[in-house]
Amino acid sequence: MTEIDWTRLRAAATEVMRHAYAPYSKFPVGAAGLVDDGRVVVGCNVENAAYGVVLCAECGVVSSLHATGGGRLVALSCVDATGEPLMPCGRCRQLLWENGGPECLIETKGRPLRMAELLPHAFGVEDLEAVVGETPLPVVPERLAAWRGRGTVFVHPDLSAGQQVWTAYWERSAGDDAGAETGVLEEGPSWDDPAEAITWGLARTPRVVVVDASGTIFWAGEGEPPMEIPVRWG
Repeated sequence: MTEIDWTRLRAAATEVMRHAYAPYSKFPVGAAGLVDDGRVVVGCNVENAAYGVVLCAECGVVSSLHATGGGRLVALSCVDATGEPLMPCGRCRQLLWENGGPECLIETKGRPLRMAELLPHAFGVEDLEAVVGETPLPVVPERLAAWRGRGTVFVHPDLSAGQQVWTAYWERSAGDDAGAETGVLEEGPSWDDPAEAITWGLARTPRVVVVDASGTIFWAGEGEPPMEIPVRWG
């Protein structure tokens, strides 16, 4: 494992902090990261008159990491205007997790802490792979992409070769667009399990309704059931 010279790392963070652009908060921040190949990458906070688009110092570190050849962050020192260790904000902890992982060390006033301690139960690439890698998400046809999020999907039973199956259709409503006509946007295939039909529907719109064999209507969409469909499916 690369030996960490915390004194050198904090000195680099303090030096770059002096280049921070913080005219609004008056709170300059500097950060320096040690890469697994031994190089040090730095960044400072850069503010903006539109406060929400501020760039944190850690953002600069990650950008510099990739601009200078990539790799993984092993350790990071983030400092305030006095050169004292400063804790990365929540958003930057996610950035550091992505580029350093759970074992990346962060300097604190007490002792270096692992990212796994600063961001327990973190969201990472394995969460994406668990869904996208194993079960491809339903795809909305390109010609219907503009309708995504609108209209209603109706899930209902049907017969196929004498067996009950489930199918669905996606219907637009006149309220979606001025002058729009009602009608079916897309008809779904057949499924043995109504849950699969509901998943198909939710990929298209948050409004999903199930009509069972008796004609009873259930809400299977997102959020609380609307007044006109008070009973939730399942």
